[in-house]
Amino acid sequence: MADNKKTKNKKTPGRVTEKAQPGGNNPFAPKPGLEVRAAAAKILAAVIDKKTSLDGMLDAVHGNAAYAALGDADRSLTRAILNATLRHLPRIDHAIATLLDSPLPDGARALQQVLRVAATQILYLDVPAHAAVDLAVEQANRDPRNRRFAKLVNAVLRRMVREREDILQAGQAISPVPDWYRDRLTRAYGEAEARRIAEAQLSPAPIDITVKGDAALWAERLSARPLPTGSLRLKAFDGSVTQLPGFDEGAWWVQDAAAALPAQLFGPLQGKRIADLCAAPGGKTAQLISRGAKVIAVEQSANRAARLKENLDRLQLTADICNIDLFDYKPDEPLDGVLLDAPCSSTGTTRRHPDVLWTKGPQDIEKLAGLQARMLRHAITLVRPGGLIVFSNCSLDPLEGEDLVQDLLDEDHSVERVAINAADWPGLESAVNARGEFRTTPAMLPASEEHAGGMDGFFACVLRRR
Repeated sequence: MADNKKTKNKKTPGRVTEKAQPGGNNPFAPKPGLEVRAAAAKILAAVIDKKTSLDGMLDAVHGNAAYAALGDADRSLTRAILNATLRHLPRIDHAIATLLDSPLPDGARALQQVLRVAATQILYLDVPAHAAVDLAVEQANRDPRNRRFAKLVNAVLRRMVREREDILQAGQAISPVPDWYRDRLTRAYGEAEARRIAEAQLSPAPIDITVKGDAALWAERLSARPLPTGSLRLKAFDGSVTQLPGFDEGAWWVQDAAAALPAQLFGPLQGKRIADLCAAPGGKTAQLISRGAKVIAVEQSANRAARLKENLDRLQLTADICNIDLFDYKPDEPLDGVLLDAPCSSTGTTRRHPDVLWTKGPQDIEKLAGLQARMLRHAITLVRPGGLIVFSNCSLDPLEGEDLVQDLLDEDHSVERVAINAADWPGLESAVNARGEFRTTPAMLPASEEHAGGMDGFFACVLRRR
C-alpha cells in the first residue's frame, strides 16, 4: 500500500524506530515485537485505569513483570510508545472514535488499550505501519476478550494508515490534555497561554545541567547552551549522561533549568545555616553547598536519603543528612534560612512525566495544597527573625503556589514576602509575576537553532520572618 510506505519512510528526529522482523515457523510462538505491544497495553491500562505511576511501572527491578522481561531495545520502544500515547491521548482517542461506526462496547477496556498502542505507532512513532497493524490484530486474536474484535481492529487501523495525514491535521483542533487540566490552565493563564502550555508538553524535556564550577568552560566542552537560570542545556544525543565528560568527577549534575532557580533566591550564602527540606535527590542541596552554605538536608524516606548521599558523594559535597519526618525536625538553634521544595501535583513536569495528567486530578491538587500549607507553616518556625524561607514546587496550579502563599500571608503576619526583582533575571523577566514571585511554564524559554526550548513549570517565592 502506498500509504503504508509513506508512513514507514516518514522520519522525525528523536523518534524510536523498529525494523520489521520475519516471524518463525511456529504459529504459536510470539511474533517479534508482540511482547512489547502487550507490555505497553498492560502498563497503559495500569496508568489510566488504576492511576499507577509510570515510573514505578518502568522500574526494571520492582516494576511491571512484562516490561522487566524485555531486552534493552524492547524496553526503549515500550517507553517510547507509552510516553507518546500519554502525551497525545485525547487526540488518539478522538482519531479512534472517528473511525468507529459505533462506540466500543462497555467493558472493552483491553481492546481500547490495543487500539491506543497501535494508533500511537501509526500516528506518532517511526514504526512500520504494517507492523503496528499486524501486531495489534495478533494481540486481539490471542486475547479471548478481544478475539471477536480482530477484524474491527484490522479495519480501523488500516483506515488510520490510509488517512493518517488528515487525522493528524484534524487532531490539531483537539486539546492534547485532559479536560479538567485544560479548564484549570485556562482559568489560571487565559485561553491562549493555556493552549501554548498544553502544546509544549508534547515535546520531551531536554537535558539541563547545573555546573559546580566554571559554567563557561563546561558549556564549551559539552557544546551546551547557557540559560538565563545559570544552567547549561545539552544538545539532543543518544546515550547516557553518565558517559559524558565531567560526570564521573562530579563537575555537574542533571537539573531542569526551572528547578535551579529556588536555591539561588537566598542571595549570598557563605557560612549560613540552611535546611533543605524534602532534600532528595539533592540537586538543590548541591546548589546550596556550592554557594557556601552549611546545609542540613532533611529527607523522610530512607531510600531517598541514601540516594541523596550517593549523589553528593559523586559531587564531592557534604551535608548533614537527617533522615527524619519534616514535621519532627527542629534545629538546635534557629536557622538562617529554609528551602522547602514541597511535594506537589507535578503538573509542571509533564514533558518528562506525561502520566501525571492521567494519574492525578483536581482532588489531588487540593489535598497536596493543604499538605504544602502545613509544611510551609512549619518551615517558618525553623528560622530566626530576619531569616528567609524559599518555598517552591513544580506545579502549574495557583492553588499550590500563588493562592497558597497569599492565603498564608493574609493569616500569618509573622512573615512578609520578599519580592524578586525581574531586572535581576535578564531573559526571565516574564517569569516574575506582579507580586515578585517566580512562575515558569513549559511554554517559556524559546528554542535556539541547536537546542530545544521550554522548561518545567515552577513556582517559587521568598518569605522573610519578621
